[in-house]
Amino acid sequence: MEMVLDWRSVGSLLATLMVFRTAMRDFLPPEAELWLRRLLARLAAAFRPPSGTILIDEADGASGAANDLYDSAQLYLGDRCLATAPTVRLHKPRQSHRPVASLPDSHTTHDVFRGVRVKWTSTARSPDRPTGAGGGYSPYGILGGRRGHGGDHRTLELQFPRQHRELVHDHYIPHLIAEASRMRLKSRERRLYTNRATGPGEDHHRLWTSHAFAHPSTFDTLAVDPAVREEIRGDLLRFAARRDHYARVGRAWKRGYLLHGPPGTGKTSLVAAIANLLEFDVYDLELTTVPTNSHLRRLLVSTTPKSVVVVEDIDCSLDLSDRNKKNKNNSGNAAEDDTAAAAAMAVVGRESISLSGVLNFVDGLWSSCVGERLMVFTTNHPERLDPALLRPGRMDRKIELGYCTPPALRVLAKNYLGVGNEGCEDADDDPDTVNALMAKAEGLLVAAVGVRITPADIAEVFMGCDGAGAAAALKKLVDELRRRRDDAAAAAMAPGESTVNTKELIKPGIVVRGSAAMMTDI
Repeated sequence: MEMVLDWRSVGSLLATLMVFRTAMRDFLPPEAELWLRRLLARLAAAFRPPSGTILIDEADGASGAANDLYDSAQLYLGDRCLATAPTVRLHKPRQSHRPVASLPDSHTTHDVFRGVRVKWTSTARSPDRPTGAGGGYSPYGILGGRRGHGGDHRTLELQFPRQHRELVHDHYIPHLIAEASRMRLKSRERRLYTNRATGPGEDHHRLWTSHAFAHPSTFDTLAVDPAVREEIRGDLLRFAARRDHYARVGRAWKRGYLLHGPPGTGKTSLVAAIANLLEFDVYDLELTTVPTNSHLRRLLVSTTPKSVVVVEDIDCSLDLSDRNKKNKNNSGNAAEDDTAAAAAMAVVGRESISLSGVLNFVDGLWSSCVGERLMVFTTNHPERLDPALLRPGRMDRKIELGYCTPPALRVLAKNYLGVGNEGCEDADDDPDTVNALMAKAEGLLVAAVGVRITPADIAEVFMGCDGAGAAAALKKLVDELRRRRDDAAAAAMAPGESTVNTKELIKPGIVVRGSAAMMTDI
């Protein structure tokens, strides 16, 4: 006997199902309905292989710290598993070349690893209580843009066959982290951070504000002696490659540099070149906005590896002068100084950071919390700094950037005018004239003459002659050097003034000083 279903029979079947569903809701108690649902779920699960689940939260609910595994998983899924997904979330960071895909809330995607199929699901749930209600600060939704909207707690759920638990834990998760790290290095956008003034109780993730770091300075464009430039480059690359060496000798993986010299000699350009060479982020620390020593430590631990922490003009930011000199010069006025210092702090309304706090920041126990980091201080007056700040282990290398020398002039001429050993790039300039002017300019910079001019001043002369040709720019430079030479000679021979020692007018382009311990690899 054949059963033939027509539209009327299908309609009757649907009507019967609706009546049964309504009767179940009206006459079946909620407890019985819940029990029935669980029974049906168990019956369905009996026909499926057992599965395991891993939950990966976006941030730790207790401390509010970001979960690197969550970010790595979203980056991995966006690159590997979302190409054919029906819905993706796109985000384009500023200065980035392309948008980044991630898995939207309440969506699912799949991945296959060594023949095992796994399932990823993104979920979002509202917090149990409003932000800041009794339980302290919650980071969700406050960091702006990245930590969700409306305070939602986001989680990635990874499901897999239970018999492959060891494969997922021991191989798939490490594979995911390694792939995400590789993708970050490939498309890494380096950042320039600066510390911001914060109030009591603010989260440590908001201690820094950042912008894309795109400074064009490189070691090839630095106006320094090429031999010394290569020495500094080699020291930096050796530091970046010696993580195991630092661990073996029991030292924190960090290195300190003190850059000193007159204004305009390229200290900031050298910092940018260091960051570009090592592909490090830059943290520009403004000490005048740091209220206490404890806040300074919080700033330190909130930095990331592969970074350069820069304190520019440190002698102008704080009183870090030699304590022995102060004790000799002000022994009779100690009480007055203490009273003045207390009054100054009362006017500011806060406790100020101290030399001890800066020393611990550079080389204390907290300095080892973040590895692979350079710490660079710049100053125009190194003699004003306390010797304790300059010892090896805090400032491992001291680099003096002085006035322009002939090798530095050749670098500037190549950068700005296209004048090099192979000739001049501008066909309209006579090579013999350009070479003669270069020889005159170099002769005015040698030690016997001692004309003092910074690389920034020479660059300004060349910039002012942009488009006029190399010969015109070099002629203007020679005139400027002669004028400075004549002015220096007139000042030296002025009545009532002692003769200027020409040796004191000479400063090398860059001089690396220090004890044997500083010069050796540590």
